[in-house]
Amino acid sequence: MEISDVRRSIRDTIERGRRRAAERRVRTDEAARAFGRFLDDIAVPLFKQIANVLKIEGYPFTVFTPSGGVRLMSDRSADDYVEITLDTSGDVPRVMAHVSQGRGRRSIDAERIVGSGDPASVSDEELLAFLAKELEPFVEK
Repeated sequence: MEISDVRRSIRDTIERGRRRAAERRVRTDEAARAFGRFLDDIAVPLFKQIANVLKIEGYPFTVFTPSGGVRLMSDRSADDYVEITLDTSGDVPRVMAHVSQGRGRRSIDAERIVGSGDPASVSDEELLAFLAKELEPFVEK
C-alpha cells in the first residue's frame, strides 16, 4: 500500500473526527440552554408542587436544586430520591432521571430517559407522568 494512500485516509479520519466533535459541541451547548429553560420553567416548579402535595399526604420530601439539575429527596432517607439532569455523554444530549431507592442496607439505582429525552420538547405533562410512576415505590411503604 502506498504511504500517500495511508496518509490521505488518516487525514480524512482526523478531519471527520474534528467535524463530529465540533457538531457535538454545538448540540451540547444548544441542549444545555434548552435544559436550563426546562429546569427554570417546568422541572423546578413541578418538583416543588409535588413536594408540597407529598408533605400534605404525609410523605415528607424536599426539593434541592444543585447546579445543572433538580432533586426530590425523602426527608426520611437520603437514599430515596429522584434527580433530573442533562446527560451529555452520548452523541445526543438527553434529559435523564436518576432514581435511587434504599432497601435496608442496599440501594437500588436506575437511570431512565425522561419523555423524549430532548430538553427542548419535554412537557410538564410528560414530566408529571414520569414522576408519578417513579414515585410509586416511595409512597407504597
